[in-house]
Amino acid sequence: MKYLLPNLLVILFTISGTSAFSQSELFSYETYNNAEGETLKYRQLMTDYDSKSKYPLVIFLHGSGERGDDNEAQLKWGVLSFANNEVMKNYRPIVIAPQCPQDMTWDNISFETMSMKPEPTKPMKLLIELIKQTKENLPVDTNRIYITGHSMGGFGTFDAISRYPDLFAAAVPICGGGDISKVPAFSHIPLWIFHGALDDVVDPALSHNMVEALTKEGAHPGFTQYPEAGHFSWVATYSDMMMMNWLFSKSK
Repeated sequence: MKYLLPNLLVILFTISGTSAFSQSELFSYETYNNAEGETLKYRQLMTDYDSKSKYPLVIFLHGSGERGDDNEAQLKWGVLSFANNEVMKNYRPIVIAPQCPQDMTWDNISFETMSMKPEPTKPMKLLIELIKQTKENLPVDTNRIYITGHSMGGFGTFDAISRYPDLFAAAVPICGGGDISKVPAFSHIPLWIFHGALDDVVDPALSHNMVEALTKEGAHPGFTQYPEAGHFSWVATYSDMMMMNWLFSKSK
């Protein structure tokens, strides 16, 4: 009997590790190449497939700490929640998780003035090209394309819906911010914004400002501020099935 508990712990750890490993293995390794020779690495999840159905497409933008070229790090936080059994069974999404190269960003914003610069960054430009290619090559429900991201990816989410407001059916930016002067362009998009009240990396006021601007524009954004969360507010967000249910219910 004295060996039962340690052995049980080993078994539970093994099962847990296998589960996490299996989830990441569901994401295939992909690379987008355009005519100019530019590339964007990404991981792709196909949760189901048949010749008659159309599937929602989720774009997931990681934070600054996961930049690089290993095509692995972008799966570290959050996106594996879209590969759990409940989400795959109920919503059958296609999920694309691109990896932003080192020293680049998803958004092109001046942080001194919080104003968006005219041109998208190279990773954002390539991402939009990738979405277009995915719509052509896979059975995407073009009325149900969603975008979400945390930290740098939260800024990227606001950047994307500001530049391409007719592309997305809903957005979930987490601990991010954006140019509130662009709100009239995307106020028709359902948004649920999340932030930690104790975030000392990205000021929660940036989310507050966006909610206020959207409300003044006549929109009805969701807003959740976790009272005891710091910068890692995405941990709670992506584990929240209420958020998942809300997101997948949206259609243009």
